[in-house]
Amino acid sequence: MTDFLGFLKPQNMSLFTDFYELTMCAAYFDNQHLENATFDLFIRRLPENRSYFLFVGLEEALQYLQNIRFTKEHLTYLKKQGFNDNFLDYLQNFRFTGEVWAVPEGTITFPNEPLIRVTAPIIEAQLIETFLLNTINLQTMIATKASRVIHAAKGKTVIEFGLRREPGIDAGMKVARSSYIAGCQGTSNVLAGMAYNIPVFGTMAHSFIMSYSREIDAFRAFAKTFPAKSTLLIDTYDDLAGAQKAALVAKELQAKNIKLGGVRLDSGDLAETSKKVRKILDDNGLDYVKIFASGDLDEFKVNELLAKEAKIDAFGVGTKMGTSADRPYLDIIYKLCESQNANGTYSPIMKLSKDKITLPGRKQVYRTKDNNGNFKKDTIALTDEKIEGEPLLVKVMEKGKLVSNLPTLEQIRTTAKENLDKLPKQYKALTQAPTYPVELSQKLKELIEKLTQQIITNEINGENTD
Repeated sequence: MTDFLGFLKPQNMSLFTDFYELTMCAAYFDNQHLENATFDLFIRRLPENRSYFLFVGLEEALQYLQNIRFTKEHLTYLKKQGFNDNFLDYLQNFRFTGEVWAVPEGTITFPNEPLIRVTAPIIEAQLIETFLLNTINLQTMIATKASRVIHAAKGKTVIEFGLRREPGIDAGMKVARSSYIAGCQGTSNVLAGMAYNIPVFGTMAHSFIMSYSREIDAFRAFAKTFPAKSTLLIDTYDDLAGAQKAALVAKELQAKNIKLGGVRLDSGDLAETSKKVRKILDDNGLDYVKIFASGDLDEFKVNELLAKEAKIDAFGVGTKMGTSADRPYLDIIYKLCESQNANGTYSPIMKLSKDKITLPGRKQVYRTKDNNGNFKKDTIALTDEKIEGEPLLVKVMEKGKLVSNLPTLEQIRTTAKENLDKLPKQYKALTQAPTYPVELSQKLKELIEKLTQQIITNEINGENTD
């Protein structure tokens, strides 16, 4: 895990959990309830206007599992919270020793499909719940949102510009990474650029323009410092007058065999203004100067601008993408699906709560494709079934150790692009997209029916009470 500012060191993340995870673990330990168990991490339902998820965050989750430790400082704090010495002695030597299967990062997924499957001693599997949910929720949410913006942009460049309004340093870093995986060309976040080797972009603020007595003096000053990579912000006072001044500076640069990179619009009617600015630039022989737009953009506004034939070459998308403003969370879940018996076998478990039923047993997801390699349907099945299609979950950890090297960020980005390309167009519609078919195997359906009857008989009817 990248040590951004010295406070996100891996060994310090063991207490990044809900208190009840630790109290449950203490009770497991005290009662010697230590058998293995399997948990599924999945997303229960789609938010409005979403038809898929772009799964991101696995790398950080696996790094956490490899590095979770409890320091003396942690144990001293937990003792003050009422935990006994025997349990604290256990935590002192805590290591994650389990097995993990996961969908590769950058994969398109759908509701109720296991994204991560953890089999480990129940204390270990329980303790890691909060961190896994937290990191997968944010990064999958942002990657999915960003992929929609990329789709709306129809091949035009999108830059992630939301750092100043994203909720904190950690989120700012994860948003930059997640949006890059989804297809953004880069970020304004310089630290993320350095940490992840992501291209960084920036123009100038209105304050820079306003600090000069004349707008053109600000343009010339900036172009003097960055002659080969200037994008001039032209809407501080009047966009069209600003465009005329930018054209003059561009010609001055051209006389030195330097090309002005672009002009930026940040307010007003971006569609109509971009057309007028494009004409000014073209009339001055500056067809190579790009028009960059920003200002409260999201997939819906980008789509609307292009539908109006806006002459915009690139978009800086900030707050609404960096916070997933229309749905800033996912209904992400981590639930027990089987437990180990005394003889070493496993029994499937499910939850019957209204509207929150879970799928029992150890499962795999199989993806069927059409003759062109495009996604056709998914099937959730038990792991001992033979089902048509490509299995999505792969083993990533065994006995607490990675089974292979993690993919690079560029490899994850390629996986995301390939997945998005193979997702049929109708499922990428910004609104009213159809539901992608996800089926349950016949054997899983039969298990659900059998367990439901058992639970009703034994628990709800009270036959298992003393």
